[in-house]
Amino acid sequence: MNSIFEIQYTIRQIFVDVLDSHSLEQLNKVPDGFNNNIIWNVAHCIAVQQSVVYKLSGLPSIVSDDFILKYRQGTKPENPVSQKEVDEIKELLLTTLDQTVKNYNENKFVNYREYKTTLGRGYVLKDIENALDFNNYHEGVHSGMVMILKKFV
Repeated sequence: MNSIFEIQYTIRQIFVDVLDSHSLEQLNKVPDGFNNNIIWNVAHCIAVQQSVVYKLSGLPSIVSDDFILKYRQGTKPENPVSQKEVDEIKELLLTTLDQTVKNYNENKFVNYREYKTTLGRGYVLKDIENALDFNNYHEGVHSGMVMILKKFV
C-alpha cells in the first residue's frame, strides 16, 4: 500500500482509539481557552479530506454537503454531538479512507482543480498527490490538537 495511505490509516486509527476511550461528555467538552473539542477536530479532518480530495477533483464527496459545511475550516462546535453522531463519525473515519484508496487505485482523481491553501503563504494543491500529502499534514496537525485536548477533558 502507498505510504501516503498508510500514514492516513495510522492517524485515523488513533482517532478511532480516542473516540473509543472517551465519554460523550469528554468528546464534546470545549476546554477553557479553546474554541473546539475532540469530536469537532476528528470530524473536521473527514470534511477537509472530502473537500480537498473529492470536491477539488470534481467528484461527489462521500459525506453530505451538510457534514462538510458543519465541520469545514472556520467553523466551531455549535451544539454537542450525540452518541449516534459520534458512531457515524467513527465509521466515516475508515469508510471514507477505504473508498479514497479504492478510487485512487482506479485513477478516478484525474481532473484536479488547483487550490491555494491557507497554509503559510498559501501552499498550492496542484494534483491529487499534493492533496493527499497536504491532507496527511493537516490530519497530523489535528491529531496533535486532539492529544492536547485529551489533557483538558
